[in-house]
Amino acid sequence: MLDKISKSTVAVILGGGAGTRLSPLTADRSKPAVPIAGKYRLVDIPISNCMNSDVTRMFVLTQFNSASLNKHIKNTYHFSSFSKAFVDIMAAEQTPDNQTWFQGTADAVRQILHHLEDHTFEYILILSGDQLYQMDFKEMLQNHIEKKADISVATIPVGSREAPEFGILKVNQEGIITSFVEKPKKEILHEWTSDTGEKMQNEGRPYLASMGIYIFNKKLLFDLLRVEMKDATDFGKEIIPKNVGKRVVASYQFEGYWTDIGNIYSFYEANIALTDDVPKFNLFDHEKTIYTRSRMLPPTKIHGTTLNKTIIADGCLIHALSIEESVIGIRSRIGKNTTIIKTYIMGADEYETIDDMNNARFVENKPVIGVGDNCFISGAILDKNCRIGNNVQIIANPNLLEGDYGKYVVKDGIVVVKKNAIIEDNTKIGS
Repeated sequence: MLDKISKSTVAVILGGGAGTRLSPLTADRSKPAVPIAGKYRLVDIPISNCMNSDVTRMFVLTQFNSASLNKHIKNTYHFSSFSKAFVDIMAAEQTPDNQTWFQGTADAVRQILHHLEDHTFEYILILSGDQLYQMDFKEMLQNHIEKKADISVATIPVGSREAPEFGILKVNQEGIITSFVEKPKKEILHEWTSDTGEKMQNEGRPYLASMGIYIFNKKLLFDLLRVEMKDATDFGKEIIPKNVGKRVVASYQFEGYWTDIGNIYSFYEANIALTDDVPKFNLFDHEKTIYTRSRMLPPTKIHGTTLNKTIIADGCLIHALSIEESVIGIRSRIGKNTTIIKTYIMGADEYETIDDMNNARFVENKPVIGVGDNCFISGAILDKNCRIGNNVQIIANPNLLEGDYGKYVVKDGIVVVKKNAIIEDNTKIGS
């Protein structure tokens, strides 16, 4: 039964807007294309969740800085010619009937409805491309059918600190959403508590927040976007609130790990949390595999380095003194006597040859790609292809003055070195 449900479903993954809060990581790539956990991209998360749930027909909607995302999807997701599975990229396009780009989440889906019409399905699963979680969508689909819902919203219990950042819902005893408020002020939060269950209540999580994950019955979504609410541009702010009480809008309460990668702090925390002894996001669950591009890289080589609570991706060359609570991305090179603490190094897109390195050092007078010798780096994010020289010190702390310093940015006390940036020998950032 569940397999039949999932095969009657098409997923639409939203590529996101300009992603300014995640800048500079989104300077030349979209949010879903940002590297995470050393070897993946954010878009791999919703795609993998779909594949693990047997939802194998997916459309990824792109608009801003989409080249990197398009390339990753094209090079990663290939299915058998005997399968109906696909991951198709739907770029924003101007047509004779529509001369505008995507104006919001609902408008983006509206503009690709004519492509969806070519497929047979009953349910549309709408997902964000920039969230970190592992969910079985078959269970959400089953809940949708059992409650005879027109629309389902995935919800997660949150505490009073997080609640003002989300759309907060209230449900009745049957799990049907009865009211909705967008980012409520703290003064009225007491009016928006829900029965989230004994466990969640004991953890101080009495509010139901929308996760931005929706299921729509096909006919209803087409009618809403083309006729009834043809001017609405956003699901969370318009479509969902205006249908609560008017149609059966069900809540599917999710109690696993979920985080919205909306800013530098949440991105940094999500990556460093992967180094915990028992991380909340489990990369090692073989039933919830996270898929990504197979790069055929060599194994990582480590020389005399003390490692503690660290994730190291494929193809690295490491001579560091010590690495602690850090994520080291693909093809990373780290020099001798260097210490790395609570840092995410994204790695490199390609290796430099011996000739390349000699040319960089002795002709162009710049560091090679990677982190040099005798460096100390703590509390930082190093984007792809950074060139960090010898004797460089990067020490982040909450007292650093925020701003864009050309080669790096300071946000929320975190130092983010930009993609392809060159940090010369003996540079000191922070203290």
